[in-house]
Amino acid sequence: MATKAARAPSAGPSAASGQIEDVAHLPVENQFLLVIGIMTASLIQVLDTTIANVAIPHMQSSLGATPDTVSWVLTSYIIASAVAMPITGWLADRIGSRRLFIWSVAGFVVASMLCGMAQNLEEMVIFRALQGVAGAFIAPLSQSSLLDTTKPSRQSQIIALWGMGVMIGPILGPVLGGWITENWSWRWVFYVNVPVGALCLVILLAQLPSREVIKRRFDLFGFAMIALTLSSLQLLLDRGAQLDWFSSLESWLYLFLILSCTWIAVIHFATAEQPLFDRQLFANVNFVVALIFMVVIGAVMFATMALIPPMLQGLFGYDVVDTGMVLMPRGVGVLISMQLSGLLMRKGVDARWMVSIGFLIGAWSLYQMAGWSLGVDRYHIVLSGLIQGLGIGLVFIPLQATAFATLSPRLRTDGSSLLNLTRSVGSSIGISVMITLLTRNTQTSHSDLAAHVTPAVTGMVDLTSLERFNQYGEAALGILDAEVTRQAAMIAYVDDYWLMMWLSLASVPLVLLMRRSTGPAAPPEPPSH
Repeated sequence: MATKAARAPSAGPSAASGQIEDVAHLPVENQFLLVIGIMTASLIQVLDTTIANVAIPHMQSSLGATPDTVSWVLTSYIIASAVAMPITGWLADRIGSRRLFIWSVAGFVVASMLCGMAQNLEEMVIFRALQGVAGAFIAPLSQSSLLDTTKPSRQSQIIALWGMGVMIGPILGPVLGGWITENWSWRWVFYVNVPVGALCLVILLAQLPSREVIKRRFDLFGFAMIALTLSSLQLLLDRGAQLDWFSSLESWLYLFLILSCTWIAVIHFATAEQPLFDRQLFANVNFVVALIFMVVIGAVMFATMALIPPMLQGLFGYDVVDTGMVLMPRGVGVLISMQLSGLLMRKGVDARWMVSIGFLIGAWSLYQMAGWSLGVDRYHIVLSGLIQGLGIGLVFIPLQATAFATLSPRLRTDGSSLLNLTRSVGSSIGISVMITLLTRNTQTSHSDLAAHVTPAVTGMVDLTSLERFNQYGEAALGILDAEVTRQAAMIAYVDDYWLMMWLSLASVPLVLLMRRSTGPAAPPEPPSH
């Protein structure tokens, strides 16, 4: 069935009219079933980027790890995924997109099972790295496979569907992970991927087509430079706070590797005969602008998602389930605006307007969040989340559709891997920067507030005389210090929301560089050997 689909004629310019035919590049017999399989694979991979975060404290005691070393359970996955993702296009051409997709899902399922069976930290880190490598190929292959098997006239709808999984996964991950950990065990956070992944594999084996296999030379030097850049960047972001950033020689070493390898990689890709990525990708203005926007989306959305749960649980006393319920409307907003943006694009509305309005709506939600205090109620938290979801959904689909509209099908896998990679890098940078600023601003605000804590303000006796009350005096000082810390942390969260708001606003003028696409999709080009 899949072979038959793979040999089907691809969409191309009509000989009679010169217009692009409304035919899928790789037609399939049962697209609905295939979409279920592809979306299932995409969802379990996206969920696993956040679902394990909640289970980390339970893993620490079970695996005999320390707070510093257990973080490698997350770091190994992120680094392995970031390093492997750039070679998705080359592997898909070399061994076939169908074969790579199926082996990626199978590898992800096996690695998930091994993670659940891990008996010590070393095994867990190795298995999570394997899971990261296998999962790296799933996101770009799922997106390009959906585009290849969908008519050009319906590609905005299919991108909206794929985007829902990508955007909602990080929202559902912590909630689902917390519920599974509390009711079963942290090991089931990984075991749950096995039956779901097995069902997905059955569908992909039956329905997934493949593009033509192309013998494409592997750019080992270019890949090595990218791998060194991404791994050094991720290590700097993960270990920077522990090393007090650039007070440590190790941080300077990471920065040197990032700058030097990036510079060498740029020169290499500009001059190499057969670079890892086709240079036509970077000659496409819409695609390059989309890459920049993806960094901003990753930084703003994922940094927000990293800040809100600890804020709700640490400052407002919410439990895991309550936090999930409060965050759920954000996903509802994404669903609504993604469907709306797909409809507007089919009506011919300029995608650039939707991207601009989406970023402005997102900035508005962050402006609301910057006005929060410790007295904010659930209604305002839910409302700002819903508004931010509406803005993100309005940006994501038009941006993806515009980026792919002028790319030929042979460039889709490389393009998708780069878009997913920049979103991942943006999220890593955004989360690291916002957490660092949160920590430092909390300390600064605590110092400023403590200077104003006087008997006139507290209504207490001279604070220095509380020592004579022994343990009662110490308890009173502890309560007072905890409240000052709580107020300082709220100020630091507000500072982060202000910064992300200005980042969103500063991104809006980039739409002026984008060009309005002239059609639903680019015509296929013959593969270059």
